[in-house]
Amino acid sequence: MNLNTSSNLETRSLLDELCNFHKKGLFDLGHPLLNRILETFVKAAGIGAVQAVSREAYFTAIEGTGTDNSGGLPPEISSAKKNRLPSLKGETNNKSLEAMVKNTGKESLQWGVAAGLYAGLTYGLKEARGAHDWKNSAVAGAITGATLALTLEDSTHEQIVQCAITGAAISTAANLLTGIF
Repeated sequence: MNLNTSSNLETRSLLDELCNFHKKGLFDLGHPLLNRILETFVKAAGIGAVQAVSREAYFTAIEGTGTDNSGGLPPEISSAKKNRLPSLKGETNNKSLEAMVKNTGKESLQWGVAAGLYAGLTYGLKEARGAHDWKNSAVAGAITGATLALTLEDSTHEQIVQCAITGAAISTAANLLTGIF
């Protein structure tokens, strides 16, 4: 085989890979369940990180304007502002940056775990039942919601049940509305 044909095959393979990227996904771990869990985890963790950094940037901008808590901010924002990073008051920028990175990492991990767990459960239930319907979404949402409630500090029985019901309701609604829009 000559060199020209060899490079042509490599180029064609690379082009084929790039063209078919959306079909295969980001990862190939050898099993569709693992691929789906990891891909969903990575995507959701990225979204969680962006959300955490944008929230911190917003609060930093609000603090920079000199606005106090009674300056027209809604109560849910002013209470979140008070409790967001309580150990940073009066510390150096390096420690503030370190705390922001830790907070962003923690939040992105939470988002990733929730999305990966949900994706894995819906895929597993689809394979086990042979159908993908609102029932799979409801069960996966309930289990994911309850699991997330268990990660909270001092979680109560009521919180776990509320999170399970909320997770089931949101995922069921999303599944049912997917066909409409």
